[in-house]
Amino acid sequence: MATILVVDDEVGALTLIGIMLERGGFDVIKARDAYAALEALEEHTPDLIILDVMMPGMNGIELCRRIRERPETTEIPIVMLSARGEPASVDAGLEAGADDYLQKPILHHDLLSKIRKMLDLQSVD
Repeated sequence: MATILVVDDEVGALTLIGIMLERGGFDVIKARDAYAALEALEEHTPDLIILDVMMPGMNGIELCRRIRERPETTEIPIVMLSARGEPASVDAGLEAGADDYLQKPILHHDLLSKIRKMLDLQSVD
């Protein structure tokens, strides 16, 4: 069973995404901010990471950069998930190292199909 780290400062979004993923058959690790996510990465190596962009303190763009700088996490697929869908935000997320950028709100089926596709692509490499 694949493990996914979800990072979002909004408890409702974190809970909802967690439920979607668990119902989809994934193990979920939740972090409420970038610092908690970095701590979780010290103890766990998830198969995929979902990052919210807008978080207090360190935002998802900076967190993505830091994840990519670490040798043990550089290859983990990262999906940015944000209410901000304008091209500049998408470009910033992808330039920081995200593999994909999805706009909130996202439908259960769309999220699961995107994640499954990404994990299948990762296992083919």
